[in-house]
Amino acid sequence: MTQLNIAPTPADTAAAHNNAAAGAKPVAKWRVADIVALYELPFNDLMFRSQQTHREHFDANTVQLSTLLSIKTGGCEEDCAYCPQSVHHDTGLQADKLMPVDEVLAAAKVAKENGATRFCMGAAWRNPKDRHLEPIKDMIRGVKAMGLETCVTLGMLETHQAQGLREAGLDYYNHNLDTSPEFYGQIISTRTYQDRLDTLERVRDAGINVCCGGIVGLGESRRERAGLIAQLANMEPYPESVPINNLVQVEGTPLTGTEAIDPFEFVRTIAVARITMPRAMVRLSAGREQMDEALQALCFLAGANSIFYGDQLLTTSNPQAEADRKLLERLGIRAEAAQQMPLDQSGCEHSCDKHAAPN
Repeated sequence: MTQLNIAPTPADTAAAHNNAAAGAKPVAKWRVADIVALYELPFNDLMFRSQQTHREHFDANTVQLSTLLSIKTGGCEEDCAYCPQSVHHDTGLQADKLMPVDEVLAAAKVAKENGATRFCMGAAWRNPKDRHLEPIKDMIRGVKAMGLETCVTLGMLETHQAQGLREAGLDYYNHNLDTSPEFYGQIISTRTYQDRLDTLERVRDAGINVCCGGIVGLGESRRERAGLIAQLANMEPYPESVPINNLVQVEGTPLTGTEAIDPFEFVRTIAVARITMPRAMVRLSAGREQMDEALQALCFLAGANSIFYGDQLLTTSNPQAEADRKLLERLGIRAEAAQQMPLDQSGCEHSCDKHAAPN
């Protein structure tokens, strides 16, 4: 099996990762109008600025490889308009129970063999029950023992649940905002924007790194895209990991037939995310299969430095691992080595002291 050339992470890049967003708060908050102004820059000027920012904090020729496994698919009671896992939409998706721990660990082993350094586990719940978390904690410990970074996305969390995941050694918790506050009501009615922000605060207070981004191509305007970026960039600190998803339209969901986002607008979104959150890992997530190789290369140039890598991305397909390897090799981009922490440490890669107050 062809293996990617794994580049050692330079000391300065490692330091940037370990500090993540903690030391990068802007002097003043980003206004939506300021972010719209970035979007409106001539394309070459925007790309130049985002690439400059990227090189100040990262090796521009490395990317992080993450693999995402759906450990519990379908049957979600939320009504997210984009999601085939919702019980409100007739997409033909069969709901599954939580995967056994040994099957998850076997998948993680394969992911590591294929070059992934972070293993993300997703479960389609509105919010997990406490009994659900015990096997998930075993998954976290087992994946971490392999030398992989760990991430889970399980829906809304209570304070004690976030603390329990931290104690199990979780590195990252993913909980996306999806879109701007102004557009949010057109996408989901079963969970408020504040619900999402509250979960993110509990995750941060527990000392877990935050993975939080959104989806573009939902039918939102440019200003509403800017509103999403403003929400993310103005978090204190902003997320360590920012996945940018391009809507994958699934037959049976309400967003089927939505006009696709212009490819250059998607690249602009990556660039604006990089400029406003300079130390975050900006990840190309869902929708990458719809992009040709030239568009993916532009996204890397704009500042994307992480991809979901492998054959399946929850319930939508993702470019196959071998095609990913070949593209990265052609671009001269290397896979980044894992930033693994000891098993007995919490998942927080930056100083968590200021986030330790109980929620």
